[in-house]
Amino acid sequence: MRTSAPPDCRPLLADADDLTLVFQPIVDLATAGIAGYEALARFPGSTGPDVWFAAAADAGIAAELEALAIHKALAAVDHLPANTFLTVNVSPHLLGAEVIENAFAARPDLRRVVIELTEHTPVDDLGALRRQTDALRQRGALIAVDDAGSGYSGLQQLAAVRPQLVKLDRALVSDADGDPVRMALVEMIGEFAGRIDAWLLAEGVETPAELAAFTRLGVPLAQGWLLGRPAPEFRPLDPDVVRLVRLHSARARLTESVASLVRPVRQCVLGEEPATPPAVLVGPQGEPAALLLCDPRTGEVHTAPVSLRVHPSTDIGDALRRALTRPPVHRFDPVVCTDPTGHVLGLVRMEDLASAASAAR
Repeated sequence: MRTSAPPDCRPLLADADDLTLVFQPIVDLATAGIAGYEALARFPGSTGPDVWFAAAADAGIAAELEALAIHKALAAVDHLPANTFLTVNVSPHLLGAEVIENAFAARPDLRRVVIELTEHTPVDDLGALRRQTDALRQRGALIAVDDAGSGYSGLQQLAAVRPQLVKLDRALVSDADGDPVRMALVEMIGEFAGRIDAWLLAEGVETPAELAAFTRLGVPLAQGWLLGRPAPEFRPLDPDVVRLVRLHSARARLTESVASLVRPVRQCVLGEEPATPPAVLVGPQGEPAALLLCDPRTGEVHTAPVSLRVHPSTDIGDALRRALTRPPVHRFDPVVCTDPTGHVLGLVRMEDLASAASAAR
């Protein structure tokens, strides 16, 4: 129940400077580096952004206010530090609104942009949502779904959209280190994310114990006040945070991850003169599109689909189990290791996976 009148957000559309942005870092737990930032809206006074966006919805200008935030976020993309992305929030039921489409059209090249679907109000037409997100992907954007595990509608959205980034619901993250049931749910969502070739992000990490728990699970990305607070510019990580993440990453590596098995690999743009196998054929956005392999028995060079991608922090045993569930014809193909933006880091050979898993027993 509201105890006071909601803010009048209509003047913001007349004076756009009243809506400002801050940027919170998203950390790659395997490297203790920044993978990206989330753009977060801020408004005059002490009222939180959720209240402002709710008031905009009541006033019938929700799409216009979100479009203003999108315009400002996209204008910041050119100032991103190297090798990072920017997450831009949008309500999925507004994605087809003309003013939202115009906001995204203002920047035709959406590489380094992650479009995060931020609420789980049931979407009437999941087919339309899939078409809208596919159109954004074709312009280089990645798609993220927020609050995974928060309800049935969210799971439906995951299945329909097939995002590249899955953000855990904060209710699963908070104090998860002391709750084996929630940790089991995180593992289950992580397995699902792996099956659809998506990265898992733990949002709202606030304590060293939570950080340790998600690092041990092999969750590749994390975000929260422990790691970095929202700021008006793209700040680097505090050295103490880097040391903390590296400490937990080193402890987690005692259980072995595929990072130690990654081999460099040639890369060739799909459709150009092929490289000598083995090689990864990459698409227009640098994403792995196919493998160029050589049959060891016949010497015949052939292409194969990228049937499994993993993050360097993926546990060796988990990677091997997932690899062995592939169709028989591709079961022994190399596994592609990529960073959170989807760019190729190298290949992991199945024989190396099997040997490492056997040695760990």
